[in-house]
Amino acid sequence: MEKYAGSTSYEFQKEKNKQDMKFQLVTFACMIVFTLISFGLVIAEFNPMFTIPIILLLACVQVGFQLYYFMHMSHKGHSLPSVFLYSGIFVAFITILAMVTIVWW
Repeated sequence: MEKYAGSTSYEFQKEKNKQDMKFQLVTFACMIVFTLISFGLVIAEFNPMFTIPIILLLACVQVGFQLYYFMHMSHKGHSLPSVFLYSGIFVAFITILAMVTIVWW
């Protein structure tokens, strides 16, 4: 017998929260490792043509991790904030592209 009517829902929510916490901890550990890799590249004084793109790539991955796992953008019901976020990213990209084009040509 169930203790109360919402027992299955409670167990499902408990398991979901456990899974979310696991993803957050793994993501946090990955972000720490990415930061250590970035510092290691700078300290090792590799060629800047190698170091800068790697650091920028790791930074972009970290931003994605923060948006999807720490700001819970991967959950249902966040479609409108996602639209605004991606629109802002698009406008920022176009603005940076326009400024770089103006400076270089």
